[in-house]
Amino acid sequence: MLFSGCGSNKGSHGVTEVEVAFWGGPEEINIITNSITEWQSKHPEIKIVFEHTPYTGYDSKILTRIAGGAAPDVIATEVDYFVTFASKGVLEDLMPYAHNDPTFSTDDFFPAILKRFVVDGKLYAIPRDVAPFACVFYNKDLFDKANVSYPSDDWNWEDMLRMARELTRRDENGRVLQYGFYGWAWQNFIYGNGGALVDDVNHPTRTRLDDPLSIEGLQFYADLINLYRVMPTPVALANMGMGVDLMFASGRLAMFLSGVWETPGLRRYNFNWDVVMFPKNKEGYRAFGSGGSGYAILKSSKHKKEAWEVIKAMTGPEGQTQLAKRGLAQPSRMSVAEGDAWAKDPAPPSNKKMLNKAVNHIVFSPFDHRWREIEDKYLIPKLDLIFNGKKTAAEVIQQLAPQINRILQSQES
Repeated sequence: MLFSGCGSNKGSHGVTEVEVAFWGGPEEINIITNSITEWQSKHPEIKIVFEHTPYTGYDSKILTRIAGGAAPDVIATEVDYFVTFASKGVLEDLMPYAHNDPTFSTDDFFPAILKRFVVDGKLYAIPRDVAPFACVFYNKDLFDKANVSYPSDDWNWEDMLRMARELTRRDENGRVLQYGFYGWAWQNFIYGNGGALVDDVNHPTRTRLDDPLSIEGLQFYADLINLYRVMPTPVALANMGMGVDLMFASGRLAMFLSGVWETPGLRRYNFNWDVVMFPKNKEGYRAFGSGGSGYAILKSSKHKKEAWEVIKAMTGPEGQTQLAKRGLAQPSRMSVAEGDAWAKDPAPPSNKKMLNKAVNHIVFSPFDHRWREIEDKYLIPKLDLIFNGKKTAAEVIQQLAPQINRILQSQES
């Protein structure tokens, strides 16, 4: 799917087309393709051609296009797909562009997301947004109805469990009418308990899933489903026939853990809601996983100079301001994140400013191109045994850890 920016047709004198590949649903497409309209009107010498590519298999599709000689100039990449692209050596080093451009500085970006895109001293993408899995959305109407006080950013896991139990409602037959909590980000309960997926995120050599802190956090997450019964099982969730956002907006779910990208969809519903930071554990420790995205130039691009100008615009204050106003993404630029379009913006969620502090506690997925395969083939299927209550976290991890270690310690590419 192509979305043309301003300018003349390809081949017109003095106009250079820059093709930009990205993903997203209908609303996200609209937001992204219109985020730098003003910039485009001032730069008729560059014509941006937006190319929508489905998120599933995005990296494979881009790599296939590179191999076929039909690749775009610029690609959007989130923090995990980035590992694949960087490992394949298909990205242009942007450090020389950044150093030689007096109109550009990396000083305004949140250090954590900028660092994710630096490998061996080379900068391969400019951050567009950072996306901590730190948002616990809560339905204020359900809290008010149950006479439960709203959570605050300094709450802990015990507070969350207590509220979830108070906000879970069942009929006379024990069937759940309203769940207190749902969250897909199981990683948070490992990170947030002081555990980890691997020993070193940037250079993993072994898993730390078998750390007692990791096991304890993972078991607590499973207990929300099977012991406390405040959270739907994966099967129960699928049988409900509605998305989590609709469950939340329709009063079937009091709290759910996700990222701020849920905001544009939730703003379409008429109810009262806000977000609070993912809680600390009982020892007061706090950490959570994170997404985030940026724009990179492919080495194969024949228009690198113009592509750099496009990336500067799309990650610049104007482009990030437009994304922030629509609630789609937390700006990667601190100046925008702290300004009127984000932290000071009264549009819901009113507490989104907490994400500017949350960035200090984020943990990215392991930087190993094999990690996604490890998750898909080994980790996720085994975790389902825990989440469905068939085995404990300790039982599963005891069997799983040696498999993961063998892969991480092998020399296979």
